[in-house]
Amino acid sequence: MQDFRAFRVHLVDGRSEARLERLRLDELSPGDVVIRAAWSSINYKDALAATGAGKILRRSPLVIGVDVAGTVEASEDPRFVPGDAVVVVGCGLSETHDGGFSEFVRLPGDFLNPLPAGLGLREAMAIGTAGFTAAYALHRMEQNEQSPALGPIAVTGASGGVGSLAIDIFSRRGYEVHALTHKTGADDYLRGLGAHEVRHLEVDKLGTRPLERAIWGGAVDNLGGSVLAWLTRSVVPLGNIASIGLAADPGLETTVMPFILRGVSLLGINSRDVPRDTRLAVWQRLGGDLRPARLERIVTREVALDELPGCFDAYIAGTMTGRTLVRLG
Repeated sequence: MQDFRAFRVHLVDGRSEARLERLRLDELSPGDVVIRAAWSSINYKDALAATGAGKILRRSPLVIGVDVAGTVEASEDPRFVPGDAVVVVGCGLSETHDGGFSEFVRLPGDFLNPLPAGLGLREAMAIGTAGFTAAYALHRMEQNEQSPALGPIAVTGASGGVGSLAIDIFSRRGYEVHALTHKTGADDYLRGLGAHEVRHLEVDKLGTRPLERAIWGGAVDNLGGSVLAWLTRSVVPLGNIASIGLAADPGLETTVMPFILRGVSLLGINSRDVPRDTRLAVWQRLGGDLRPARLERIVTREVALDELPGCFDAYIAGTMTGRTLVRLG
């Protein structure tokens, strides 16, 4: 196989240096399946790795890109044969294993998910880690008896990738979704995804009582900190909160009262370490009852591999709305 293009990050004197390079297959992390990549997408973790704003990379150099979708080029794993359409999210890509910003990707077979019926490769990457995380949150919440009857679902960080897809997926499932955002000018976008209401967060007005008025049936939180603490105090009895991100603050200062007196459950959502059987089940749902209905609205940008260097600052600054797809084929 000839060499190919990949976007790789080097750690040099504690700084991240990211650049497009030409690589050979034997320079990639080990794996028994080679994928001819067609699409990837940009996630917040990718921006942290590319800019050095977060300690994401566990080794250097590393091809980044948390997601990839494409077709099997060669396989030593009997579960996959050349031509199979596959999708990969998480699994340590862009952290410990060379990731998806590459024209060819080599991975262990256990990382791969067959592309669900009803989804194309581009659609799978429009969903990506962001949509998988949102769907996994709903999957976990429903396992814990979440239902639309409990009341509206609050989605924080609503205009980002996970937030956007959570609004779409939860609303399609029959939940009344309220989008909570710090951004101005995103109201029409959020309502277009299925948000019943859009609420502009004012952190200094969230209240400080150990238990606030119970208004949310459940929540999907991308922010952490004081917003997550407020959600614990304002979710109805037996409601669930899926804690997904820490875009505002990694801290959490609250009391045990919501958990003891209201039976609120706080579910940690880590899309990287999901057991394979569960990953397969969630992807099947993403091709079925949880298939997002508004992907073309959520995909707000599409770029080529050589355009990646100019894409990451918006994620770090928190100004990015929706999802960015990366063309690899």
